[in-house]
Amino acid sequence: MAATTSAAVTESPGLETQRKEIESMLQEHELCAGDTWYLVERRWYEQWKEYVVTGDQNSSSFPGQIDNTELFEELDSYHLKERLVENEDFVLIPAEAWRNLLAWYGMVDDQPALERKVVDLPSTVKVEVYPVEIFLCLHSNMENVVTAQFSHTIQKVMMKQFDVVERAETRLWMKSSDTCCERLRNVHVNVLDSSLSSGMTVIMEMRNEDGTWPSSRPQIMNSVEEQESYRGQPGVCGLTNLGNTCFMNSALQCLSNTPPLTEYFLQSAYLEELNFTNPLGMKGEIAEAYADVIKQMWSGRHYSVVPRLFKTKVGHFASQFLGYQQHDSQELLSFLLDGLHEDLNRVKNKEYIELRDADGRPDQEVAEEAWNNHRRRNNSVIVDTFHGLFKSTLVCPECRKVSVTFDPFCYLSVPLPVSKDRVMEVFFVSLDPVAKPVQMVVADVFNHRFYKIYHADESLSCILDRDDIFVYEEGDEVVLALYLRERSHYRDSGSGSSSCGTSLFGHPLLMAVPRVQCSRNALYHLFLQRLGASGEVRAGCSTKDSASASCSAGASAGVPTNSQQGAGLQQQQPCETEEEEEKGECPPQTNERQAKRKGYQARRRKLLFSIHAVNSNGTTERGMGEDGSAFSFSSQPYVAIDWDPDMKKKCYNENEAEKYVKHQSMEVPHQQTTVQLQECIELFTTVEILEEENPWYCPICKKHQLATKKLDLWSLPEVLIIHLKRFSYTKYSREKLDIIVDFPLRLVISCLSFTPPSRYDLIAVSNHYGGLRDGHYTSYARNKDNGQWYYFDDNKVTYAREEQIVTNAAYLLFYHRQDKIRQPTLPPPSDSSSSPTQPANVTSHKHDGMERATSCVNMETD
Repeated sequence: MAATTSAAVTESPGLETQRKEIESMLQEHELCAGDTWYLVERRWYEQWKEYVVTGDQNSSSFPGQIDNTELFEELDSYHLKERLVENEDFVLIPAEAWRNLLAWYGMVDDQPALERKVVDLPSTVKVEVYPVEIFLCLHSNMENVVTAQFSHTIQKVMMKQFDVVERAETRLWMKSSDTCCERLRNVHVNVLDSSLSSGMTVIMEMRNEDGTWPSSRPQIMNSVEEQESYRGQPGVCGLTNLGNTCFMNSALQCLSNTPPLTEYFLQSAYLEELNFTNPLGMKGEIAEAYADVIKQMWSGRHYSVVPRLFKTKVGHFASQFLGYQQHDSQELLSFLLDGLHEDLNRVKNKEYIELRDADGRPDQEVAEEAWNNHRRRNNSVIVDTFHGLFKSTLVCPECRKVSVTFDPFCYLSVPLPVSKDRVMEVFFVSLDPVAKPVQMVVADVFNHRFYKIYHADESLSCILDRDDIFVYEEGDEVVLALYLRERSHYRDSGSGSSSCGTSLFGHPLLMAVPRVQCSRNALYHLFLQRLGASGEVRAGCSTKDSASASCSAGASAGVPTNSQQGAGLQQQQPCETEEEEEKGECPPQTNERQAKRKGYQARRRKLLFSIHAVNSNGTTERGMGEDGSAFSFSSQPYVAIDWDPDMKKKCYNENEAEKYVKHQSMEVPHQQTTVQLQECIELFTTVEILEEENPWYCPICKKHQLATKKLDLWSLPEVLIIHLKRFSYTKYSREKLDIIVDFPLRLVISCLSFTPPSRYDLIAVSNHYGGLRDGHYTSYARNKDNGQWYYFDDNKVTYAREEQIVTNAAYLLFYHRQDKIRQPTLPPPSDSSSSPTQPANVTSHKHDGMERATSCVNMETD
């Protein structure tokens, strides 16, 4: 800013001395960013130069007081004239030379000293003769606007101008038009770097007590009046599920209840460490979004908050989290810790560091070197809190070369011991429920068709737990895959003609058929007998009313069937006379009598269904010949029987088709496996052979090798996160392990460094309930202020007891080292039997937000 300078004129040294001193200062002082230089009117300066060379104090060349009148547009405001040119209208002198001239000659009364800063531009440094003139105001009082000219940072000037307390957390907005505002994220940047130009307005706002900002207060679970009157335990706050975001809420609750990280944000220490230039970071936006959520949760003013802005920022920088699909809380946690680290990395310029092998050096020396190298490139609160060190030992199977390296880690992903025994649920379809099965075929049934028919030599690992597996008893004959289809009629709008389509229903069957019976008539009666055996055809169904249907081969999946299930029909008994047939009074007949009348019935009666050959997808390949000739099948024969909708409704008994009988083996409860957390950690540190997809290049053999690898814990962090690898993904299968991991609330764990065993207390657990395709995340966490455990289920929070925490849903474990734990400052709640927060189904109300301050400025571009 321009400032008025008054100074008493001191006794001047000799003129020659003055000349030499000023010339020396001009030669020695180079332009350096941040230095101060002064403008002096050129005519006065030239007169002074002539005076010190030729004149004396009494000569006509005496310049008198410093006078910059010719540089000002008007003397009332002392604004500089536009388009002044250096060395024509003014000269620039360094601050030391200015102080000397001012002391020797003084200055015209009331004139301000024209002080200017040296600024660092992209390609050069220069004195900023024309500082940016901007307008300053507070968000809470936008009518009070102050005009200012300066080059340096704005925040401290505004806080001083408007008497804002130093500990207040503020943020700045640049207003370039009547309605548009852009966030000035780096408040430490100077005016030029922030792209501010003359005429713009800078608005300062201060964070509310409830952790929100006046300009973009997020929607909360209750009305503004209820929230403003609510006073709860800080940190005991729910998070609204925005649509399958329980995975995010669970991870946030665990991190929120990690004391060192939360205190770092609550104390606003992050503001001084935001890294806006890190190419690996998110320009500080993830750190700021996370800080906003934490400050709201720990304000004690909310039952529940909506992390919408945080969700938006996460999706912006990690596209896999866009939308509202279910995701993994560990994957979100991994991204968030890495993002916070890069946004808060104290290292602004990462140096290149060449890694060295141990080469026989002591482990302690190599480990210290590795950790120091890591800290030279990575130094943040995340590293301080969560990072430890692995010792990795690789041994070449050929030359026995041993390679030892030390690598940092942020969490431990430990495997779960898995038994090789596997219990599978299958549906058995028997030909004869009394006889012992001899030969069986295994098939995966999906969507009313055979998804896959397994060969005898295939591995069980090909079968997923979610698959519906049917086991069919078969003989040595031709095995037919039989599908049931319903025929549907529709009209072609273009041609006006009617067409026929089919859709699969029911359960498919595998039937063993003698090759000599593969004619149309023989198959019809075999299928009819099989369907009738299960009672799927209603009693009294007259074949005279049946309509022939088209038949195609296809695949289908269905529901479990009992050991006597057929294809879905009850067998018909032929009638003696046409009158009996028409009245539906057909008496029971013997098999011999049926055989005698079979030809007659086939000639005069319509069929219940028709038979067609189909491919494995259920598409018709070709029809069966009407001459009853045998049909030539492919390697895996597929046939389908097609029903007219009316006949299916009349004759097909769906209830009977869906019935099944539970085998006694289904009554035996599954034994719930329990393993100790220590077993998982020991399994993590056992020797393993590298996979073929990830070999190690041996420097001795000069080729890639499937080396043996062993990981050991060398040093442990203040907060240890343990990820239980419950989800198993291979090329053949995907499954979730519901094993109970018995993890202690007080964990003692040793590492290889020369330190005593580390003692940890459990502080949070992320839980996953359900299977692979669906599920729900919740969390347990211990409040750092009162020591009470809470159960967080999205926006609902309830008290919890320590004995409730260990379940088969535990997925992420958070442990805090005991020597770093700060004792609770508040007594635990007296009544832990009720919910500490309002129920989750509270109606949300919109708040006034910006309307309180101004309705003409939109600051929600954040």
